[in-house]
Amino acid sequence: MTVSFPEPLDVIAVGAHPDDVEIACGGTLAKLSRQGYRVGIVDLTDGEPTPGSPGPEERLAEAAEAAKMLGATIRETLTLPNRRLFDSFESRVALATLFRKYRPSVVLGILDKTPLASPDHWQAMQITDAAVFYSRLTKWDEHFSGWPPHGVRKQVWYPLGLRQLTRDDHGGSGFVVDISETLTLKLAAIRAYKTQFPPAKDHVFRLVESQNRLFGESAGFEAGEYFVSASTLGVQDLVKTVLGS
Repeated sequence: MTVSFPEPLDVIAVGAHPDDVEIACGGTLAKLSRQGYRVGIVDLTDGEPTPGSPGPEERLAEAAEAAKMLGATIRETLTLPNRRLFDSFESRVALATLFRKYRPSVVLGILDKTPLASPDHWQAMQITDAAVFYSRLTKWDEHFSGWPPHGVRKQVWYPLGLRQLTRDDHGGSGFVVDISETLTLKLAAIRAYKTQFPPAKDHVFRLVESQNRLFGESAGFEAGEYFVSASTLGVQDLVKTVLGS
């Protein structure tokens, strides 16, 4: 089977629901887009049903608007079930198929459990981890709509919990991305989800902004987003790296 490849992406950010990546790493995605990188977003579910939304059409329209604001090249929403998302062979293959199709160099995914929030987030982490592995496996093309193997070069995790202190015991390397110039845009992209964040939930924006300013200040920036690399990061120039230049 001959496939016609779309232009590859530099980065794909994976979330369980529309609005996950905006909340956790929207500032970084906007910055990457401004820097000329091709950025994609994959939502494993459409996030429906949800209390404040009239249906999936409205939620998907909000997601499209948010993606446009952040400068994302593509946004794909899989048809896996919200509230019943589980790490399974089928969900792994569905995501790995998109990795093979869009051939990202870097995949961003959820870091950990989010207590008191959706258990879909933890399942999404496991699905993403497995899909990165499945993406590169040979002699298995029949499971991936004919898309050939693709090796993701780096996997990076982002924390999604707004009320948990971030831990560094994940066996990787933690770092902060400067989003001082894109924090306002990030918050605007989250506000695009009008059905999810009505005025009664304005505290969410205070939580997001305060967390980003804490991460940023810890690294000498006005605002930042925290990530953990799944593998050890290498440094070529120690002085430039530690000084942030």
